[in-house]
Amino acid sequence: MQLYQSQELKIYNSLTGKKEIFKSINEGYVGMYVCGPTVYSYVHLGNVRTFMSFDVIFRYLKHLGYKVRYVRNITDAGHLENDADEGEDRIAKKARLEQIEPMEVVQRYTVDFHTILQKFNFLPPSIEPTATGHIIEQIEIIKDIVDKGLAYEINGSVYFDVLKFNETNNYGILSGRNIEDLIHNTRVLSGQSEKKNPQDFALWKKAEPQHIMRWPSPWGDGFPGWHLECTAMSTKYLGEQFDIHGGGMDLKFPHHECEIAQAEACNGHSPVNYWMHANMLTLNGKKMAKSTGNNILPGEIFSGNNAILSKAFAPSVVRFFILQAHYRSIFDFSNDALLASEKGFNKLMDALHCLDGLNISDSSSFDINAWKDNCYAAMNDDFNTPILISHLFEAVKHINQIKDNKATINSDDLEVLKSTMHAFIFDVLGLVDTVTTDNNDSNTLSNVIELLINLRAEARANKDFATSDKIRDELLAMGVQLKDGKEGTTFSLS
Repeated sequence: MQLYQSQELKIYNSLTGKKEIFKSINEGYVGMYVCGPTVYSYVHLGNVRTFMSFDVIFRYLKHLGYKVRYVRNITDAGHLENDADEGEDRIAKKARLEQIEPMEVVQRYTVDFHTILQKFNFLPPSIEPTATGHIIEQIEIIKDIVDKGLAYEINGSVYFDVLKFNETNNYGILSGRNIEDLIHNTRVLSGQSEKKNPQDFALWKKAEPQHIMRWPSPWGDGFPGWHLECTAMSTKYLGEQFDIHGGGMDLKFPHHECEIAQAEACNGHSPVNYWMHANMLTLNGKKMAKSTGNNILPGEIFSGNNAILSKAFAPSVVRFFILQAHYRSIFDFSNDALLASEKGFNKLMDALHCLDGLNISDSSSFDINAWKDNCYAAMNDDFNTPILISHLFEAVKHINQIKDNKATINSDDLEVLKSTMHAFIFDVLGLVDTVTTDNNDSNTLSNVIELLINLRAEARANKDFATSDKIRDELLAMGVQLKDGKEGTTFSLS
């Protein structure tokens, strides 16, 4: 029996606006799609928070015993500068400004994205498709929508007819927006737009002569609309209907609304059972975003090279900080909050290190089974990581009391405590024991330096003073100072 069969998981569904008991379409299997990055700049911490939320969801579903196909795309074409289907492609613009190929831009920032997520100990998705790798599938969807009379072609561009679609469907079902309000609040762009209605959105855009990224299609050379890629890739890898679709809160409208419309136009039914949206990370009380410059890059946090923080922080400390807020809540980033998280993280790791040395008694003063149930209850309540963390610190308190002989635990309960702590801290929350890692790194460095000291001693014994001096000088340049004394050579790090 798998864990999911005994655990009642509830997910907040953005489509209905309430928590619902999760039931997968296929017993024991979960299909999950998450909108990935548009790779035209370095990933900032606000982006990381969204992907971290779904990394934890992925981890917990796997922990419960589900077989999960997690699809997270890479947008490498079609994302224009604004939501009105106007302006340059963000990647093409970056390529033009830097005078490089668009795929050089894509490669650079995709590598950065993967590097940063690895540092944060993300699990890779099952499939990571790209928009440019699915042009054919996108064209076929457009042809289908046009054939059904829900899209039209003008001057080589194809637009989704929102008003026509809304005659039989509900455009705005996810965001709660009324089509009449959308019409009323839309500025009239007379003479500036070729769309029938301002609410219509692009399925295919004609590529002007200067547009670098272009593909042939039945309507001429062009490129796909941004919303279309996710419909094409989610359908291809997860089917016409799947379990979970996630992304940032800012994608709810128009991006996800358009995805629903496209899928319903093609297949005649809603594509997703549970829509999930992660909230924003703020900096100085304002949304963290690339476009405004109000952001901080993870590398700047790890190095301490920034004007916001007092010191450098390890990736696992930052991950711990982010997970102390529920994924649907706004969370503000600050130096004081990170310092407090670092203390809490170290306290958690210290307690883990104490587990093997605890004294075993005949009885337990800590109801381990009730505590374990509380941990699961927290995650089953829409993946409530801050409540889970509070329960983990309840265990930390008891561990310290047992260590000080102020509480007791028997051998069976200790094994349950160990396995549960490790499962939630490492497997579900995805934290890394940096204390142990740092100690291992320190031991490795010490061993390497001792080896060089021995090689230098051999060189001096052979009167090879040139080699001896070179080892000493190069170590000094790297911040390692050697000190020769009667008892031998010692070193210090500057």
